[in-house]
Amino acid sequence: MHIFVTGGSGQTGPAVVAELIAAGHAVTGLARSVAAATRLEALGATPHHGSLDDLDSLRRGAEAADGVLHMAYGGDFSDLDDMMRRDRTAIETLGRPLEHSGKPLVVTSGTLVMPAGRVTTESDEPDATGIAAFRIAGERACLDFAARGVRASVVRLAPTVHGPEDHGFIPMLIATARKTGVSAYVGDGANRWPAVHRSDAAALFRLALEKAPAGGVLHGTAESGVTMKSIAQAIARGLDLPTVSLTPDEAAGHYVSPFMARVYGFDAPVTSTHTQELLGWAPIHPTLLDDLEHGDYLAPPVS
Repeated sequence: MHIFVTGGSGQTGPAVVAELIAAGHAVTGLARSVAAATRLEALGATPHHGSLDDLDSLRRGAEAADGVLHMAYGGDFSDLDDMMRRDRTAIETLGRPLEHSGKPLVVTSGTLVMPAGRVTTESDEPDATGIAAFRIAGERACLDFAARGVRASVVRLAPTVHGPEDHGFIPMLIATARKTGVSAYVGDGANRWPAVHRSDAAALFRLALEKAPAGGVLHGTAESGVTMKSIAQAIARGLDLPTVSLTPDEAAGHYVSPFMARVYGFDAPVTSTHTQELLGWAPIHPTLLDDLEHGDYLAPPVS
């Protein structure tokens, strides 16, 4: 297939592009800068100049493709409503050229949309009042195309997609530990986060494009829930720092923002059993704690 990809030059995107090309697919990637285009070319993809706000570029990319993978997401996190509208509009623009074709449209969301405090499955409803409720509109925009002749599916990624040169939530935790001199967790640290290695996530995206059914909701999690205390302890060992428990009020001042304090205190375990059985997806790469111990996360910062 010829796949049009947004977000192919981001953090997870290059692994996905490489996975698709290795499997024999051709990839055209949205590129909003020269640096992004250069990175895509180095991976063997064809750059398609444009942005999520350039709807004509999105439409042209989708029209020329046998399938679309939408991973890009961004904007001003101080205006979540605008981010939500921007993402929904992009998905609607990407999906319309695929109507009545049976072609795949795969859209990325996150498992933090799910209700807190219990292990949730792919068939559970997302929490419309939850911490990541702003992602739900994009999910619905994608899945609406399943009734319009598109093989539309949503991949909910774990909040921690780990691997080399990560710059997500875990590196932010590590940077805070270096700055404050303690590796912290909220409360008793028993709250759980799903995790998936970037290479396993890339394989899931490929399988979703190749054979996910219309209307499918998939969970990109290799580990259902890693406790935040165990993450903090691994960071503490690697940096030779003490661990400390914070109250929610203390956490609001300790982390980079009160919102991030809520995120790090969130209990959000999910299962991917159905996803693995449906697609034959079998995560094989290191766990998050293995990566913290043996990967590049705790290497001294480059000055």
